Amino acid sequence: MNGEQRRNLAIFYCQNVPESSEENRQALEKEYKGSVRFYPVPCSGRLEPLHLLKALEEFADAAYLITCPEGECRYFEGNRRAKKRVERARALIESIGLEKERLDIIMGSKGELKGLAKHTGELVDRASGLAPSPVHGNRV
Repeated sequence: MNGEQRRNLAIFYCQNVPESSEENRQALEKEYKGSVRFYPVPCSGRLEPLHLLKALEEFADAAYLITCPEGECRYFEGNRRAKKRVERARALIESIGLEKERLDIIMGSKGELKGLAKHTGELVDRASGLAPSPVHGNRV
């Protein structure tokens, strides 16, 4: 990926996602040279739409939430609650003219458990198709 296509991402993730230790998070932040910021949460259900919107307002071109597989939340309903909250935030940004693709939720799959690094790579590729956020003006 060339530098012109790199987008700033905020990735919130459930601490129960495979390979999501503090060491793995730090290694990924180093690998992506600050263009990806990670925010671990004890449960994805604790994330409020405001957290996602604040990331878009302050620095991110896109914000994503990675959860454990649906129905596998150790707190029972956390990832289902998170899904509704992300949908609410997507509707909000779409109502003000931003693409809803700037926010998304990625639920793990029971059959194919992916680690944080694999999810991050996929999200970076996905975000490269987005234009820079108009919220931040002409940042370099």
